[in-house]
Amino acid sequence: MGKKVDNNTEISPKGALFESRKGAGQSITMEAVGRLAGVSQVTVSRALSNPEKVSPKTLKKIQAAIDATGFVPNAVAGALASKRSKLISVLIPSITNIVYTSMVKAFTDSLAGSGYQILLSETGFEDGAEEALIAAHLSRRPDAVMLTGIDHSARSRMMLLGANLPIVELWDLTDSPIDVCVGFSHPESGRAVARFAIELGFTSVATVSAGDERATRRGDAFVQEFEKIEGNKVTSIVFGQTGSLAKGRAGLTKLIDEHDFKNSFIFCSSDNLAHGVLIEAQARGLKVPEDLAIVGFGDQELARSVDPLLTSVRVDRPALGQAAAKALLDQLKGGKVSNRIIDIGFEIIQRESTKPL
Repeated sequence: MGKKVDNNTEISPKGALFESRKGAGQSITMEAVGRLAGVSQVTVSRALSNPEKVSPKTLKKIQAAIDATGFVPNAVAGALASKRSKLISVLIPSITNIVYTSMVKAFTDSLAGSGYQILLSETGFEDGAEEALIAAHLSRRPDAVMLTGIDHSARSRMMLLGANLPIVELWDLTDSPIDVCVGFSHPESGRAVARFAIELGFTSVATVSAGDERATRRGDAFVQEFEKIEGNKVTSIVFGQTGSLAKGRAGLTKLIDEHDFKNSFIFCSSDNLAHGVLIEAQARGLKVPEDLAIVGFGDQELARSVDPLLTSVRVDRPALGQAAAKALLDQLKGGKVSNRIIDIGFEIIQRESTKPL
């Protein structure tokens, strides 16, 4: 049976026009949809781009023809006509890390109803990967770009500046953003944790950290602040670009076996590393926080689920994603961003894994 459009029109996916393309390697065209619906190609185009300018009855006919044929509008052709691709490029280091994906979720939720879709790529943490992906994304002519962090190669910055697009750098702050940056101060978060350790009464502290650029800045700031105020040296264990439970366990093992580390405070560059430190401490019969105080970073769900509950540095990731989306959408709508540096801030959430000495 064909699909009824009204009392006088029936569209069948087995009609002659449909059959002529079936298996021929040709896609259904806008003209074909118009012929099936009994309207012109111009009317179909108008219905897709400005449906409010087409009568409900005609829209119903066109939608029935689209449903019957499986027609997919050519977004590239529309972009050429309007000079808008309706795409926003998003580059994040990891698609499996909840820290980044939760920001992207809030970002995409904020785009809902705007007509924009995201083109997402994972850069990893290796030098050069982001630069290649920036070139690939810009070749697709996105309308805006969202990047993670502020550390980009000189060529990446040149390409982005030359594209003359709204750009937001997320998860970090700088006095000289490419366009707009939305984030918090990584060094200041490290300094704040150092002061927190001193306030709790610790004179022996260490860091267990991944080796990515932002984690390094947090760790370095922690070390400098603690040594400046307290005077004691900080022991630092640094792994590769990413953290994990296994690396957290290995970090505490090195601290105990190689540095005789005990009755101390450990600042980890992620909650995953902190969880690994906690597991190794419990495996060795150490009590947290009595024998060892542990602080993570990111305040992931696990921080509120492990035993003891994990003290962590919280950054409002949904607020970051929402602020980034607003900054881009405001510019895409022709407005201007009054504040090019948007500081979301951070806070230390104290739980059971730390207590005063």
